[in-house]
Amino acid sequence: MAARAPRTVVGVDEAGRGAWIGPLVVGAVAIAEEHLEKLRDAGARDSKELSPTRREEVYARIGAIATTRSIELLPAEIDRHVDRGRLNDLEARTFGAIVREFSPARAWVDACDVDPRRFGRRVSAVAGPDVRVVSRHHADRTFPVVGAASIVAKVRRDRAIASLAASLGCDVGSGYPSDPRTVKFVTAHLRSGPMRPSWLRASWAPTQRIIHALPTRTLDGFDR
Repeated sequence: MAARAPRTVVGVDEAGRGAWIGPLVVGAVAIAEEHLEKLRDAGARDSKELSPTRREEVYARIGAIATTRSIELLPAEIDRHVDRGRLNDLEARTFGAIVREFSPARAWVDACDVDPRRFGRRVSAVAGPDVRVVSRHHADRTFPVVGAASIVAKVRRDRAIASLAASLGCDVGSGYPSDPRTVKFVTAHLRSGPMRPSWLRASWAPTQRIIHALPTRTLDGFDR
């Protein structure tokens, strides 16, 4: 009798939804169902529970036992969807697209919507009819495969921010509006000229507060 083919399962999570600069990164991990416990043994868990150094270590272990994938959603695309009140739709479609790449039997996703079932239905509509999608809040704390995906998303977003800092030659901080280094960096940049940088989320309230405090000539030139 031929051996039963392993069933692939996928976990999906994101990093950077609330960030002020840089991409929102959707990360995914695909692994044979029979090897799910290997992710727990590798240290997969909610990325927020790990230090940057520890995340990199676990990220390398995940890559050795599973397939990883990520998609970057850039600020301009995020702004367009925020303006239409459709950021959740953008994330659901991206989650569904990344799941569909693997054609898994099952996918666990960390819901970005207040209604996890609604978010799951939106993901399923893109992922395909043969995939069972399980959508939960805080899934990265509950399912190791989603914790692993959260690590993939966080590590790759951190690397994108580090690359941005290197290209600009300055400290941009973590990229979140709660980080004083990021606030200082963005404020200085907006005060220096009217153009909208590609790394900035113009739709975010902190951006609007700063540009509305600038001289009229600068505000008039700010291109959303």
